[in-house]
Amino acid sequence: MTPSFNAKTFLKNLTSSPGVYRMYDASGTVIYVGKAKDLKKRVSSYFRKNLPNVKTQALVSHIANVDVTLTHSETEALILENDYIKRYLPRYNVLLRDDKSYPYIFLSQHQHPRLSYHRGPQREKGQYFGPYPNGGAVRESLHLMQKLFPIRQCDDLYYKARSRPCLQYQLKRCSAPCVGRVSDTEYQEQVKLATLFLKGKDQQVIASLVAKMEHAAEQQQYEAAAQFRDQIMALRRVAEQQQVSSTSGNMDVIGVHYGSGIACFHLLFIREGKIFGSRSYYPEVPAETELAEVLRAFMLQFYLNTDVHRALPQEILISEHYEELEELTSVLYEALGKKVVVKTNVRGDRAGYLRLAQTNATNAVNTKLSHRNTVEQRFLLLEETLELSKSIARMECFDISHTMGESTVASCVVFNREGPQKSEYRHYNIKGITPGDDYAAMKQALERRFDKVTTEAKIPDIVFIDGGLGQLRMAQEVVNRKFSGLDNAPTLIGVAKGESRKPGLETLIFGDSEESFSLPDDSEALHLIQHIRDESHRFAITGHRNRRQKTRNTSTLESIPGVGPKRRKALLQYLGGLQEVKGASVSELAKVPGISPEMAQTIHDALRG
Repeated sequence: MTPSFNAKTFLKNLTSSPGVYRMYDASGTVIYVGKAKDLKKRVSSYFRKNLPNVKTQALVSHIANVDVTLTHSETEALILENDYIKRYLPRYNVLLRDDKSYPYIFLSQHQHPRLSYHRGPQREKGQYFGPYPNGGAVRESLHLMQKLFPIRQCDDLYYKARSRPCLQYQLKRCSAPCVGRVSDTEYQEQVKLATLFLKGKDQQVIASLVAKMEHAAEQQQYEAAAQFRDQIMALRRVAEQQQVSSTSGNMDVIGVHYGSGIACFHLLFIREGKIFGSRSYYPEVPAETELAEVLRAFMLQFYLNTDVHRALPQEILISEHYEELEELTSVLYEALGKKVVVKTNVRGDRAGYLRLAQTNATNAVNTKLSHRNTVEQRFLLLEETLELSKSIARMECFDISHTMGESTVASCVVFNREGPQKSEYRHYNIKGITPGDDYAAMKQALERRFDKVTTEAKIPDIVFIDGGLGQLRMAQEVVNRKFSGLDNAPTLIGVAKGESRKPGLETLIFGDSEESFSLPDDSEALHLIQHIRDESHRFAITGHRNRRQKTRNTSTLESIPGVGPKRRKALLQYLGGLQEVKGASVSELAKVPGISPEMAQTIHDALRG
């Protein structure tokens, strides 16, 4: 325990009311936040002579100060505790970094409603279906909806600008309401069916379409009857492929597995009886944390995080029980004003879903452990191969990507003993060099990476340079200059491709001695080098393509006086792309919202030099 903190004096004056306590280290950083029904009793338990938990012993050894906030009830304390954890991110608390909002399918309230992808606050009037676990699940569902219901998914600007049907009409994926190819009544009928389908009422949709098909056949409208028949067949195929629960309502099904310091919560999102998708969460768990604390922390942080616009279901199923599970319902009701039922013992379909979530959580943890062990073994073999004097904690790799010198981007990827650390990846947009000069590009990237070198900075043990001797020499020159007088300079290794550029034939070159060597193509150490090299190459290409596309889309418009971001966006969306803008007449440009006839003339003249 920190000598400056007098636990006896602090506890002597501590109240027995409910509340939240914050523990600080010597630097004034919050290292732990907790809540208590009885503050004096709970905080006193940290300062007993024999602490059974290793994590608690480590926590107490760093306490320099304790601060408390009183609440009227334990429920209030739980809500406040979650707010403090989100604010301070204490290192001894279980932390769930779930800061991304959840996507929905949005059906607008236009005359001809539009189906679209939505993420964020639900300000616009219309119907929202979800949440979906990720953007991919929404896009897949929208693609499916296009095949089933000919409802527009195009942007409003594009929709208003049409004078003839687009390709989606030719593919029978839109009924072209923009040019009147479908009556408002028929379009609204399809919107109604799509709404029922998104609510999980497949059989009601099929029954309605069967009635329409039979009526069309009776009226000898055989072409319409055939269209309804095709739509029914497509819906039935989809219904057979989707796993649908016999129980209606909205549920979150949570499978939990915790082992070897890794916790996984696998969620199935069930809405209106359909599985919308699944997602795994891996909270950061301090060493020696007990399962009950992990469960409690996840449930509170997940469901009380209002920033991500997640809809609270009617029912939550979880595979593990913990003492404060019952309190969660009252906390959610007090914080969000919604009633929810939390269950652990269930039967029938619910039990099947819970087993499925549990299986996925277990497999996810086992996969991570297997991956971690594989990466650790490769690190050990690399250390042995390179005969380094110290173990490798961090490696980085740099690569350069461009197209004939255009939009040059350098990538920096980071690996540690658990594998890729994607949150620390970096792109460097290279400027002020001769186009195509990879040596100068590499020099600039390394100079920016090691611009401020201190003893506390994250310095890699090894830096791999994806390139030959020329790029390696340039990189070594920068490192020698930046680390002059310091003893933490990284080891530089160039990775030069073989003559045929075939994996396994790479030549490795030490930066300081320029000694070259090769490794057998079945070497696990070489596989680790190839992994970080390939990841760097992929990340560089991604950054380059994004920069090149942005440059090509906006550079010519950005140079026109008076054409700011909003007008550029309107021009590109309304007319369908930069080439269409370049080919548009003055009168066509003037039809774009926000573009006056004078501005249209200016744009027209500027784009034609």
